[in-house]
Amino acid sequence: MKVGLLARRKAPPSAPMASLPPDAVTILGALPVAAVLLDAEDRFRFANPSAELFFQLSASSLTTMSLRDLLPEDNRLFGLLAQVRRHEAPVHDHDLALESPRLRRFGVAAQGAPLPEMPGSVVLTLQDASTAQMLDRQLNFRGAARGASAMAAMLAHEVKNPLSGIRGAAQLLELGAAESDRELCQLIQDEADRIKNLVERMDMFSERPIECDEVNIHEVLDHVRRIALSGFAGHLRITQDYDPSLPPVWGNRDQLVQILLNLVKNAAEAVDPREGEIQLITAYHHGVRIAVPGSAERVHLPLTVMVRDNGPGIAEEVRATLFEPFVTTKRGGQGLGLALVAKLVTDQGGLIECDSRPGRTTFRLSLPAPPRRADHGATT
Repeated sequence: MKVGLLARRKAPPSAPMASLPPDAVTILGALPVAAVLLDAEDRFRFANPSAELFFQLSASSLTTMSLRDLLPEDNRLFGLLAQVRRHEAPVHDHDLALESPRLRRFGVAAQGAPLPEMPGSVVLTLQDASTAQMLDRQLNFRGAARGASAMAAMLAHEVKNPLSGIRGAAQLLELGAAESDRELCQLIQDEADRIKNLVERMDMFSERPIECDEVNIHEVLDHVRRIALSGFAGHLRITQDYDPSLPPVWGNRDQLVQILLNLVKNAAEAVDPREGEIQLITAYHHGVRIAVPGSAERVHLPLTVMVRDNGPGIAEEVRATLFEPFVTTKRGGQGLGLALVAKLVTDQGGLIECDSRPGRTTFRLSLPAPPRRADHGATT
């Protein structure tokens, strides 16, 4: 947390700027970051449209509330406000967690400044940096998937041919082996098959062009739900909370089925067999356009698909590497499922994020809408 002590000095007068609109509310309303005015008792006196989106409350609702209605008093944000009032100077902090039953934001950058005309009041701006952090993690996931892809290519070339020779030799030995030795020959064949299957699973990470088109994500979710209820999740409750106005997703239908089926299966294995519940949710978020490194274009990911369960949650020490190959919390698991999911999502230009706490784990997919002038069946 940093205090702008130099701001106490009076700024030199500047020439009038006639081109600026005279209404300060108009200026604050155009800001792309959440801006609120808090009085000496931390009651909301003003909130711009970005603040309405940040708090998921209208400005009229916020102005009837105090910040303490949204956050516990031990939150770091109240420490920032106290410093602003104590020093009468701007203070900023970053990577804040604003968590309560009514608000859940992480990686928030906050800056407060005093308003001399209203003693004790603070102008507070809040910016959610979680999207940028999610993109950074997603690029790491893609790098890990590409590393697995290179390993798969190497294994396929260096291992498959010798494995075939080993298995063939074991079959020939079995023909002339004594009864007591045939079991060992069969063991060699079984282990060769197991290694071959692992290599073939790794080969799924290889870079291949995919065909993208407009996809009705609700039809995909309904298809996944039917598969789950008729098989591995037949004993569970799967609910749907869809935004009926959602436009089509730009992606590959078969891969979207594979992605969501994997996430639903993981959720089914994590929840209690008797009281487990899985939610399938869709929503539209205007959000921001993300500049992807190495591309001149900005990616717009307004379509959100969530798979949520009421299981015990994912251990904190695992979350940072959850989408990397060979990371698993399952006994006997190989740790390739979520790594493959992350690769397939990024192949279609999307992002995946996991938010987990005891009793509530959410895998959130942010997916692109079809381009305005899409060539159907275009290859990406």
